[in-house]
Amino acid sequence: MKDTNSQTEIKSKKRVLSGIIMSDKMKDTVVVKVERFVKHPKYGKYQKHAKRYKAHDPGNTHKIGEKVSIEECRPISKDKHFKVI
Repeated sequence: MKDTNSQTEIKSKKRVLSGIIMSDKMKDTVVVKVERFVKHPKYGKYQKHAKRYKAHDPGNTHKIGEKVSIEECRPISKDKHFKVI
């Protein structure tokens, strides 16, 4: 039997989210609001849930109101774990 561990490639799936920029006041950081629909477990109605993520934006190139995609990356600071694509 051959050892196939050295030949296999490990692909890591990074989370990609899309949302709207809510704040660009920090240096190299934007706050992105990501909304998602969640079905209520008992009543079955879909509700809108929102969460805000801090994302790395080198050079502050994006402005408030823009729709952007953010990708998970290594921790850049205490709160930043995403970067703007």
